Amino acid sequence: MLRRLYQWVIDLAERPSAGWALAGVSAAESSFFPVPPDIMLVPMCIARPERAWRYALICTVASVLGGLVGYAIGALLYETVGLFLIQLYGYGDKVDAFAKAYGEYGHWIILIKGVTPIPYKVVTITSGFAHYSLFWFVVLSVITRGARFFLVAGLLYWIGPSARTFIEERLGLVTLIFAAVTIGGFIIATYLF
Repeated sequence: MLRRLYQWVIDLAERPSAGWALAGVSAAESSFFPVPPDIMLVPMCIARPERAWRYALICTVASVLGGLVGYAIGALLYETVGLFLIQLYGYGDKVDAFAKAYGEYGHWIILIKGVTPIPYKVVTITSGFAHYSLFWFVVLSVITRGARFFLVAGLLYWIGPSARTFIEERLGLVTLIFAAVTIGGFIIATYLF
């Protein structure tokens, strides 16, 4: 099943709708979806390394746009949708402390959490809830999300075929490591939040 999913994403890279699918996952991840876009970005960059920079740009723009949705959820719908999503991810009792930290460390919170496996949707929703500057939220999101996605795309572009061989020969191990990092991000966010 894992190999079929991987092959589906590799095949998706050849379709005209590839960018749209990647954008959809990227935008959704920044506001409510639990799966990071790397699950599509990595195989798509491996399948089409000449499009790696384009895919990184798509992820960045879509992630920032999705982040604006998350920000709006926090600013306008926190008592209903925002609180539900935050509690769904297990951070409901920590939002007030996180919102207070924005007063002193808001820029650093967005910059650091945007490149880590810590769920970015928590940052976007809480940024809206804390009424953090929308201008700085967008600027810092572009920087941090761009750095993350362009780093991944750049590594895959430069490593190229050897990355593909490594991943395809060890797909189960790579998936396990990716899952551990993602789950670790949720756990770290729970304790650092």
